[in-house]
Amino acid sequence: MKHLNEYRDVELAHGLLRDIGRKLTQPWVIMEICGGQTHAIMRYGLDQLLPSEIELVHGPGCPVCVTPLELIDKALAIASQPGVIFTSYGDMLRVPGSGRDLFSIRASGGDVRVVYSPLDAVQIARQNPDKQVVFFAIGFETTAPANAMSVLNAQSLGVENYSVLVSQVRVPPAMHAILSSPNNRVQGFLAAGHVCTVMGYWEYEPIAAQYKVPIVVTGFEPVDILQGIYKTVLLLEQNQIAVENAYTRLVTRSGNSPAQNVINKVFEVCDQKWRGIGQIPDSGWRLRSEYGKFDAEYRFSVGQIQPDESPDCIAGLILQGIKKPHDCPMFGTGCKPEHPLGATMVSSEGACAAYYRYSSSPLIPTSQVILD
Repeated sequence: MKHLNEYRDVELAHGLLRDIGRKLTQPWVIMEICGGQTHAIMRYGLDQLLPSEIELVHGPGCPVCVTPLELIDKALAIASQPGVIFTSYGDMLRVPGSGRDLFSIRASGGDVRVVYSPLDAVQIARQNPDKQVVFFAIGFETTAPANAMSVLNAQSLGVENYSVLVSQVRVPPAMHAILSSPNNRVQGFLAAGHVCTVMGYWEYEPIAAQYKVPIVVTGFEPVDILQGIYKTVLLLEQNQIAVENAYTRLVTRSGNSPAQNVINKVFEVCDQKWRGIGQIPDSGWRLRSEYGKFDAEYRFSVGQIQPDESPDCIAGLILQGIKKPHDCPMFGTGCKPEHPLGATMVSSEGACAAYYRYSSSPLIPTSQVILD
């Protein structure tokens, strides 16, 4: 409770808001790269409390949202097969494929189960040797160690009926893609504290130098985020290009070496398609050849599925910080959490879901917003 109370403290938050206002001399556009930070910003009304000169835009920091449509369709094809137990985190069940989602597969008799760890899926495989058990291994650098460990665990236990459908993505190449775009508006970044807890922040230093943008690592509570914004504004106003760590209670420059070693043992870097954005070089991980027998995409021969995205969904523009959810003509009408056009409306870290849930509420009084 100490950190919950401390990093939601009203006086600390108000002090940071005043400090931000005093330092501003011009408008700035800052992108938070994490969907968890987006939800915190909207939940606590930070976007409304900040000076009008600060515009927050929302990056592709939701792993559910950027999982490519063809991979969702591959998951649906695998989950529909007899003798398959398909396991996934809960968010993925509502993500729409080309025509249905994993919930509809389960409703029609498919064995689709929610798990809280890929190691749970390995245990299910051990308990059901007559079934093929597949885990939908999605996520950024934060989930990669556990997903890699599940493969190593299955191998060491001799579990032959376990495989993973991999959609592992990496943050730094996505930042390169955003900053190199001719439509880029981002002048400073808030980097995700949980990703940096695993990987450190040394990879961001050449990005900051190449594109001349400051990057500040921060956490997920209101005071964390405001402190990150304050440090970013300081760097922008002083025309300093640097990477700063505002999440020192968890993050170091080098990150978690044992976790990185596990990732590098099981995965290798590859080009990756991001839903709504397209192919980003070196932005993903795939299983190394020595672990190829655990690759569900090849085990079930679903590698050739190539669907088309909905033309009505602008999630890709939202994930690049070019548009906001309320810029979409389908927002709140043709696209709602119960009937989403894209993953950004259904994921617990999606920007559209955050706007739908929080932005329609009246402004909470400043004295109450941090305590909510």
